Amino acid sequence: MPSRFNSALFLKTVSSSPGVYRMYDDKGEVIYVGKAKDLKKRLSSYFRANLPNVKTQALVARIANIDVTLTHSETDALILENDYIKQYMPKYNVLLRDDKSYPYILLSGHKHPRLAYHRGPKREKGHYFGPYPNGGAVRESLHLMQKLFPIRQCDDLYYKSRSRPCLQYQLSRCSAPCVGAVSDSDYAEQVKLAGLFLRGKDKQVITELVAKMDHAATEMEYESAAQYRDQITALRRVAEQQEVSNHKGDMDVIGVHYASGIACFHLLFIRDGKIFGSRSYYPSVPAETELEEVLVSFIGQFYLNADIQRTIPKEVLISESFAEKAVLETTISTALERKFEIKTHVRGERANFLRLAVTNASNAVNTRLSHKNTVEQRFQLLEEALEFTKPISRMECFDISHTMGESTVASCVVFNREGPHKADYRRYNINGITGGDDYAAMEQALKRRFDKIDNNGKVPDIVFIDGGLGQLRIAQAVVDEKCVHLDNPPLLIGVTKGEGRKAGLETFVFGNNEQTFELASDSPAFHLILHIRDESHRFAITGHRNKRQKTRNTSTLESIPGVGPKRRKLLLQHLGGIQEVKGASVAELTKVPGISLEMAQTIHDALRGG
Repeated sequence: MPSRFNSALFLKTVSSSPGVYRMYDDKGEVIYVGKAKDLKKRLSSYFRANLPNVKTQALVARIANIDVTLTHSETDALILENDYIKQYMPKYNVLLRDDKSYPYILLSGHKHPRLAYHRGPKREKGHYFGPYPNGGAVRESLHLMQKLFPIRQCDDLYYKSRSRPCLQYQLSRCSAPCVGAVSDSDYAEQVKLAGLFLRGKDKQVITELVAKMDHAATEMEYESAAQYRDQITALRRVAEQQEVSNHKGDMDVIGVHYASGIACFHLLFIRDGKIFGSRSYYPSVPAETELEEVLVSFIGQFYLNADIQRTIPKEVLISESFAEKAVLETTISTALERKFEIKTHVRGERANFLRLAVTNASNAVNTRLSHKNTVEQRFQLLEEALEFTKPISRMECFDISHTMGESTVASCVVFNREGPHKADYRRYNINGITGGDDYAAMEQALKRRFDKIDNNGKVPDIVFIDGGLGQLRIAQAVVDEKCVHLDNPPLLIGVTKGEGRKAGLETFVFGNNEQTFELASDSPAFHLILHIRDESHRFAITGHRNKRQKTRNTSTLESIPGVGPKRRKLLLQHLGGIQEVKGASVAELTKVPGISLEMAQTIHDALRGG
């Protein structure tokens, strides 16, 4: 099925900054996560005329939506991409669906711990440091650590088999605990310092080594003092190259952007010092509302929501200052019964996170404004094409879906001036009609929609019918009957397929006089009608497939009186499957535990039509 995603409209709003993108299918599931140094350039490559391989073609054909998260560098994008892939396990990220893309340094929990490169599940006891952006970064760090701390990096089998020191000892890169060349206490001290260094506490490590050097010099242990001196020099030289983050706390970082009546709160969820995930929130904002009121309302509602209290960190950073910050802190702290801080002025790594959140909030608002303006333009051009004297505020579209008359479902989707209004979408399970009778199905759906409607209800300005002239006539008859008392009954328009059922060749028919009219295939008004038609088609097919699957999942056996889930399971397990049960004789059925002769005969007759 070809993608209905409007790539041209989407690409107009995409930034050229580095970042991560998530692609969704029509069920709202993430099917692919990718990163890019230039998001616009990378995403544009998916929508070229000739795609390079079958996988990309299959991916693009299933795209229903894409969202992006901007980052400050390509390295940040890589880390975030890995976080999202592990979180969503997207179908098309085959190469990055396990932990092989997320390397760590392991400081094992042995008597004489080792430093090691680690990928995959964290089954071995010890301390894990990372994640690192790539395997090369881990190996480089291990190489540096070998020069800084004389801790073994060999595997356990090699360590246990040693009878004399190896070459690493000769190069002063290991203290040879395998043969007792170092005391357990001195080795443990070096392990402690290595752990502190990997946690980013290099200043503390240097301070302790300086103290040890001074003590050794005072005791006239000049050789030891020289070793400490060399270690301190090496530490200072490589401290800035270490890629382990200094910050390991949990916090929420909120970037705020407010423009043209649209507010966006972009949240970065920082857990263990890295971005665990992100999300944009768009609260409904009344006209002429001040930003401070929006801030206070959002933070209060978001953090006082009982459903998410267990995930609230102690620290929240927000990009805008506001007068009621202290009051909110006190209120939320009381509700949570623990410390809760809101900070607006931060430095260092926190400031970097905050800038990233603001960048994404600004980008999200600009994208939303562009979409809103596009939808408004489409509505205005449709009003001109239909010669409407008043603005179109609500449109609905009906479609029917079934397979050879089975599991018939009708859909009703709703568009307003902001686009699809999914809260008002409806599905109707059609019953009591001849299978495959689309006319009767359309009649039943419309009668249920417009039964007892009055002027105070949600009356659409236009109702589109996805079907031929016959269905349009049925729909017009129902509307004439049910909406005759309304001040402004809806206008019905039929959407008929073009020659060869090709998209772009559709024609339209007014329900009241059955006159046809056409719109240019490149007209925004034409695109708006196709958008609502395609959305109703998607919504109907999804409902139909769910209903059909539910119907087919009901076992034939369970429709037999006296056969419930337990007996069904025993029959299938004992005989090997439904076909074997259907082919079994009465005598074979009686051999199943719990199946009497009478029950066996009942099952046999029901399955054989006897």
